[in-house]
Amino acid sequence: MQKGNIGVTTENIFPVIKKFLYSDHEIFLREMVSNAVDAVQKMKTLKERGDYKGELGDLTVRVSMDADKGTITISDHGIGMTEEEIDKYINQIAFSGVADFLDKYKDNANNIIGHFGLGFYSSFMVSKKVEIITKSWQEGAKAVKWSCDGSPAYQIDDAERADYGSDIILYIDDDCKEFLDKYKLETLLNKYCKFMAVPVAYGKKTEWKDGKQVDTDEDNIINNVEPLWTKTPSTLKDDDYKQFYRTLYPMSDEPLFWIHLNVDYPFNLTGILYFPKIKSNIELQRNKIQLYCNQVFVTDQVEGIVPEFLTLLHGVIDSPDIPLNVSRSYLQSDREVKKISTYITKKVADRLSAIFKDNRKEYEEKWDDLKLFINYGILSEEGFYDRAKNFALMKDVNGKFFTFDEYKTLIEASQKDKDDTLIYLYATDREEQYSYIKAAEDKGYSVLLLDGQLDVPTIQTLEQKFEKSRFTRVDADIIDRLIVKADAPTMTLTDDERDNLSAVFKTQLPKIDKTEFMVQVDALGAEARPVIITQNEWMRRMKDMSRFQQGMGFYGQMPDSMNIVLNADHPLVKRVLDDCNEHTAEALKPILSELKGQEARLAAIRQQQDKKKYDELTQEDRDLKSEAEKAVQAEKDKKQAVIADYAKTNDVVHQLIDLALLQNGMLKGEALDRFLKRSVDLIK
Repeated sequence: MQKGNIGVTTENIFPVIKKFLYSDHEIFLREMVSNAVDAVQKMKTLKERGDYKGELGDLTVRVSMDADKGTITISDHGIGMTEEEIDKYINQIAFSGVADFLDKYKDNANNIIGHFGLGFYSSFMVSKKVEIITKSWQEGAKAVKWSCDGSPAYQIDDAERADYGSDIILYIDDDCKEFLDKYKLETLLNKYCKFMAVPVAYGKKTEWKDGKQVDTDEDNIINNVEPLWTKTPSTLKDDDYKQFYRTLYPMSDEPLFWIHLNVDYPFNLTGILYFPKIKSNIELQRNKIQLYCNQVFVTDQVEGIVPEFLTLLHGVIDSPDIPLNVSRSYLQSDREVKKISTYITKKVADRLSAIFKDNRKEYEEKWDDLKLFINYGILSEEGFYDRAKNFALMKDVNGKFFTFDEYKTLIEASQKDKDDTLIYLYATDREEQYSYIKAAEDKGYSVLLLDGQLDVPTIQTLEQKFEKSRFTRVDADIIDRLIVKADAPTMTLTDDERDNLSAVFKTQLPKIDKTEFMVQVDALGAEARPVIITQNEWMRRMKDMSRFQQGMGFYGQMPDSMNIVLNADHPLVKRVLDDCNEHTAEALKPILSELKGQEARLAAIRQQQDKKKYDELTQEDRDLKSEAEKAVQAEKDKKQAVIADYAKTNDVVHQLIDLALLQNGMLKGEALDRFLKRSVDLIK
């Protein structure tokens, strides 16, 4: 029997391990099983080199749990250890002091385990006592038992073991009893050991017999030792890739495409990345790529290895060049990892380009699902636009697809404004914006459909990339002002008539939460609609962007700014104006006379005071001007009240307003009910 203290420079390493690794304590199982797999693989290597002449026998790593004894045991038929090797590999820990540890490694369990080679000691995160019963493969070796109760003191005794290999017995601590649950343990094995390179058994397979599930004699192997990414792509069929995807993500739709990664220079990397179908909410789709190191699960937090926009992909990446115990800070700073990221971006772009060239029809059919990845890449990845511009597509409202160059050629002749700027018209909803789309198409214009989650944010980037071009939503203005070909037609109404017409409609506009209306009068031609609602392109786009971009939240809080455009050339609008003039002329005559006098008085005061500097104005001067301004405003308010009294009785005014609101999905509830009743009355 040998007793001694583990060679550490701290008084007691184990409380430190427990305290600061606790958030990641479940990785103990990965470390234990991974060590067992390594021992078996080393045994296989000895056999291949001829150093070991005997039969290898059953190489399965076995994990068992005894709830009554409170133990978890990991057994392997690997190389085992001699007493001297235990002393070398188990009893000596290169650990340089608690202060250094606390400063550098307290935030992440993987950091300390990877840095200090403490894979085995992660067992003490969950155990009050650990035993190793081991026998070396070397001829004449004796079995030994190492035990430690979570203090630096250990004990080595002679033991009995029929064959070479090791049993690691963990006596689970009272505060970690959840690991003694059969299903919890199976879940962790499936998470961390699902594709380890040596068979891992956990209990026996069961079958239904005599009304209950009973164990069979067959081992329950929880892993696939030859996962798909380890195989040669030329030997695989589409069904193989789809079946593997179902294994990884049982409840998911069939993937769009996949990419089989296989490179051995300048780094080793294998894997399969899938393009899943993503309809919305990209945040829910992250962390679906699993990172492995030699078939041992590392993490599904792959930021740094995979470019941000490709974290939406699903699948597996396996690289021995990425340490098993890896920290996020390592991933973000390591040069080799950055090379891997660049390589993956290139492979994805090459694959998409090849699919587009080889089968454009299939590519177009999947574009609505695929475009989210490409738009995200254009938005977030420097240089990805240059890779994607030849296979990124635009779809018009009629379902036709175009590359960027093809679409530019299509619209170049017809959609340039008087300043030679190329205008890309788009809609976000074919049904809601139908009348605006039709007005554009009647002019011979093409309209794009941008109804994806990142379509509108992406046009900001495209406007920077495209030469002298601008995107405008088809309902952002009246059609003749979306693509201005010439100077605006001359307005025939006087200023007073325009003011009166604006007041008629403005006073009758509904109050809608978080919506502001501005009224303007334009000559649109007798054939154009009488009242049109438009929304400022820039303001709406900023509000859309605020949902995706940090720091723009204040735009999202601002009200929607809507323009009510009155067509002064339309017969109905002319009729309203004539009717207003007829019914308000008498009431307005004294008001307009007084208003004219007050405006003349105010103009004279301003003219006189403009000759003085601001600091030369007396309080009497300021009061005089303020009084005149109030008098003018009072007469304007009287004028507007007269027009409002007239307008509220004019069903044509309300009908025209409601028709414009209805067209834009803004007429609801009681207002919609009034509109329907009024419509029936007008038909009678």
